[in-house]
Amino acid sequence: MPVIRAPEDFHVEDLYVDLRPAFDVSLYLKCEGFNFAGSIKLKAAASMIAEAEACGDLTAGSVIVESSSGNLGVALSMIAADKGYRFLCVTDTRCNYVTRQLMEAMGAQVHVVTEPHPTSGFLGARLDLVRELCAADDRYVWLNQHANPYNWMAHYRTTAPSIAKAFPELDVLFVGAGTTGTLMGCARYVKDENLPVTVVAVDSVGSVTFGGPPGPRMIPGLGAGVRPQILDESYVDDVVHVPEVEAVRGAHRMAARGFLFGGSTGTVVSGAVDWLSRHRAGEAVTAVAISPDLGERYLDSLYKPGWAADVYGDGALVEQRADTA
Repeated sequence: MPVIRAPEDFHVEDLYVDLRPAFDVSLYLKCEGFNFAGSIKLKAAASMIAEAEACGDLTAGSVIVESSSGNLGVALSMIAADKGYRFLCVTDTRCNYVTRQLMEAMGAQVHVVTEPHPTSGFLGARLDLVRELCAADDRYVWLNQHANPYNWMAHYRTTAPSIAKAFPELDVLFVGAGTTGTLMGCARYVKDENLPVTVVAVDSVGSVTFGGPPGPRMIPGLGAGVRPQILDESYVDDVVHVPEVEAVRGAHRMAARGFLFGGSTGTVVSGAVDWLSRHRAGEAVTAVAISPDLGERYLDSLYKPGWAADVYGDGALVEQRADTA
């Protein structure tokens, strides 16, 4: 029976969902949403805060500041509340309302950027504001998940070894690309350990992370308007870009089976199913995809009746309905 004192001390590491009944493909989904922060971002948050404390950047009078589309903000809010730090999350209008409420409930201050940067979008505008805050007041400590190596190190130490232990015959690993912390941690581990695993990054259409043209994106979590500094493409074997409407269909398809996951999971699973159908069709393959979070925070967007039609057009879920009829 686990007994904990700090909320960051609890995380379910070894839960997987077999997606064959839903997608008719050999694919296992690693569920990272079962902790008090509700997402995989708890690992990066704990890792970056621990390092900032160890090197003396964080002190009793510090104010943690971070740009986040939501999940890291919740994780940092939780740890900051436990440790007694003040925390300011800089987010934008795409952040789910429930996510903002969660941060504020734990004592965080949330600043919502309403105007995107002309070239680097909402992320660029958020990062500019964080830099301005830090330049104006030295109490602010910016963890900078997009450049902080302790972001990817968290997954190098935990996520990747856990997958390798659970699936010693793993052939393909699918990882969503947001800050690329999870991707880089897992990919570096695979290469350093000389594992015979193909690492496939899954990104959103409209993200510039892997050199694609920028475009509008409505689902927070994956993709970026500014290339993450911690990304090293030499560790990645392939990249799949998923249109958001396909991510929505994938998420609803899992929901129709009773598994309510977030938009990022819909993206990763849709990309994985597409890649496997094109590259490993008919082969016996062991494949794992990583699910960053669960779906409750998306009830006012992704799963709200009519939302998909309003954003992507009347036929947004037509294919999904046909698949599950």
